[in-house]
Order: sequence, then structure tokens, then C-alpha cells
Amino acid sequence: MAILEVYETFESEEIEPKWQAVWDEEQVYKADLTSDKPKYIAMSMFNYPSGAGIHIGHAMNYTISDVMARFKRQQGFESYHPVGWDAFGLPAENYAIKAGVSPQQSMAKIIPSYHTQYKAMGWSNDWSKEISTHLPEYYRWTQWIFAEMYKKGLAYQDSRMQWWCTKCQTVLANEQVIDGKCWRHDSADDPEVNKKEVKQWFFKITDYADELLEATYDLDWSEVVKTAQINWIGKSEGAEVSFAMAKETETRDKRQELRVFTTRPDTLFGATFMVMAPEHPLVPMITSDEQRSEIEAYTTEAAKKDEVTRQENKEKTGVFTGAYAVNPINGATIPIWVADYVLMGYGTGAIMAVPAHDERDHEFAEKFDLPVLRVVKNDTPDEECSHDEGIMMNSGEYDGMASSDAREKIVSDLTTKGLAEAKTNYKIRDWSVSRQRYWGAPIPIIHCPKDGIVLDENLPVVLPELRRFCAEW
Repeated sequence: MAILEVYETFESEEIEPKWQAVWDEEQVYKADLTSDKPKYIAMSMFNYPSGAGIHIGHAMNYTISDVMARFKRQQGFESYHPVGWDAFGLPAENYAIKAGVSPQQSMAKIIPSYHTQYKAMGWSNDWSKEISTHLPEYYRWTQWIFAEMYKKGLAYQDSRMQWWCTKCQTVLANEQVIDGKCWRHDSADDPEVNKKEVKQWFFKITDYADELLEATYDLDWSEVVKTAQINWIGKSEGAEVSFAMAKETETRDKRQELRVFTTRPDTLFGATFMVMAPEHPLVPMITSDEQRSEIEAYTTEAAKKDEVTRQENKEKTGVFTGAYAVNPINGATIPIWVADYVLMGYGTGAIMAVPAHDERDHEFAEKFDLPVLRVVKNDTPDEECSHDEGIMMNSGEYDGMASSDAREKIVSDLTTKGLAEAKTNYKIRDWSVSRQRYWGAPIPIIHCPKDGIVLDENLPVVLPELRRFCAEW
């Protein structure tokens, strides 16, 4: 081992390179994961090598994990501080385009310079276990995971409407759309993003929604984080109910029904209007000629907003379609509106609006002067909106019943008539895993003209290096 030296003055340019070389030579920070010591892994996210070197954010991030690694090492742990490169992705590809080289060449140049900077920082990384996600020996295992999921029916391909940036030539996640523009191209002369149907690969994480939910309650996490996780999964139990189109709408809609999901079928008598998401496929079919231009303008504007903005917007907006539906519980004819607070990705993309028992519906009804009918009596004053349980009122034969009992009875009665079915919905969505453009791990699937989709298990399926790499797509 190296002998400790004492210096009267700290000459960093002389001292630090000397001892960093010693640490490298003696593998001071190499972790023996087979030792008998208790293990500690100081894992922080891997660096994304999309530029010439590290910045102050990297210095902060990896110093924190380094402090923990050193602390545990002094406590007698076999402390492992990993190092690696999250080398795939669009920023790395764009950097290569600007440099006029392929991403493979770019990574071969960039990563060694990151080595030098990391070591200059004095972090206690175990360089013997360095990884880089763009190397075939690494991504063969991501391909193996994909193959195993595909064989179990947990990886599938589907076409979905996605945000599309014409400059990036790729899809964007909701959080990458800011004020209608791509987060990478938000200057005044940059184009707005639009929605485009794109075929992608997905992992069926929704199959594990209940398991994830049950596991969340026992996690040693803060209640705030657990609540966020529970809300992200968003399990809702209720019923899917069919509303027929009123006679004046029949000629514009050949399917004659609008299905809605509700967690409160006991409030069906209080449904005084309906609301559809702007992107609902039935909107253009049922819209009257008189309302068409206004509807088209509204849906075009709504398409520029991401779902988070639509949910958080306190100011309710909407347009009447000119169409009507029939409430299956009492035969009442009710108007159908379009509003962006209803999302196509949750439930059926349409709701029965019960303004006396739902705050958002109540705000909408107040703004557009729509009827409000209280159908559940409880301790809340009649003129106020309430979603609490209580005793049924203004609900025909169900009056006087507890709302929880009426809920089951109404679903049962409508199910007998073929107008409803019990349903469980989730906000969680399957995970899109193929959003990259070129620079990403190849999905090991062959699209054969004869046999269709064929899994290639001869791994790794290597990403070819393009002879001519540029921004023209």
C-alpha cells in the first residue's frame, strides 16, 4: 500500500495526479463482491455522454454517491461505487451529427475524455467493472430481456398516437412537450409538435398493476412518495355504461352508443350532460354541421396541450357538439360536449357528467349554465357539490337506499339489460420501449414478408454503423 505523505502546502497539480495514479495502479477502489464483508452499492445514475465533458451537475451528483461509498468503506463494508455510460439516445446522436461523425466514433472519442475528468475529481469508482450501454456485450442482455418478455407475451407492438417533433424526427414523452413545442426546439421560429400515429414496442406493465399497488403500501418510503405511486397506478373500480344516441343524432352516428366508465353508477340519475375528450373518434361523427367549425378549432387547440396541463388547468373550456345521448337509467335526453379536461387515455375517453357530485363537472356546469341535480343526500348542504356516500334521492325506485347498495343494484339492473358491466380501470399505461431514432439498442425482431414477426435469438443483434451519417432523414 502507498505510504501517507505530509505536505506543508497543497500543490494540487503535483499531488493529485501522483496519488490518482497510485490508486489506479493498486486498484484501491476495486470491490470484491465475493468477500465476506457486508455489501454496499453506492449507485447513482450513469453519465449520459452527449457532450465534450462533465459539468457542475455531474460534480454534485457523483460527489454525493462518492461520499456515501467512502463512508461505508470506512465502516467496514465492501463498498462498490459503479461507473458507466448511458451512451444510447437522441442527444448523443445529435452531438455526433454536429461533429460530423457516427455515434460509434463519437463515443470512442468522448468516453476516454470522461475517464480523465472522473479520475481528476478523485471519485472512488471501481473502473474494473465499467460498462457502456452502446457496446454489444452490454446490450445483448437488454435484448435477452426483451426476448424473454416477448416469449411470455409481455412485449408487443402497437400503433398509438404520440407527440411528434418534426425536427427531432422522433416521438416525445408528455413531459418533453412544453407550451406546444419540443423541449429541445422552443425558440420563436421552431415548429409546434403534433400528434402522429406511430407503431412502437411496449412492455405490458399493466399486467402487474395490482401487484405493484399491493407492494406499495408496505414500502419503507415517505407517505408523499407512496401516495404519488398509488395515484400513478390509479386503480378505479366501477362500471362501464352504454348511452344510446338520441334520435336527432342517429343519422350522424351509425354505432348508436357512447360508452363511459364511472366509479359512481349510483349517481346516474344526476348525469345532466356528457363530455368527450377532444380526440375521441366519435367526435367528428356525431358533431352537427352547425357546430363543426367550432369543434374542429377546439380540438386543434387541445392537441397542442399535454395531459398534465389539461388536468391542472383550473379554467374549464369546452364546446357543445350539437349531439344528444339518452341516459339509460331514466331515458332523459342530455347534451354531449367536448372538453379537454377529459382524457382519451383513461377509461373510454368520455364521461357522464354529474355536476352535483363531481367538482370538475360542477365547475363546467356553472360556467356553461348546465343543470345540476342532487341525487345523494348526506351532511353536505344541497347547494354544494359532494362526492360523499349517503341516501339516494331524485332517483326513482332507488330512493331511500344507501348509495353503496344502490350502486350495486343499478349496475346489476343495467347489466341484465345489456347496458352496463362491472369494470376496473387503471391510470398506469404500458411502457413504450422503442422511442429512439437510430442510436439505440436494436430490438431483436425480424419482419419477414413470409412469416411476419420473428424473434431473432442469435444475440447480440448488432447495430450497423452507417457509412453516411447526417441529419437528413
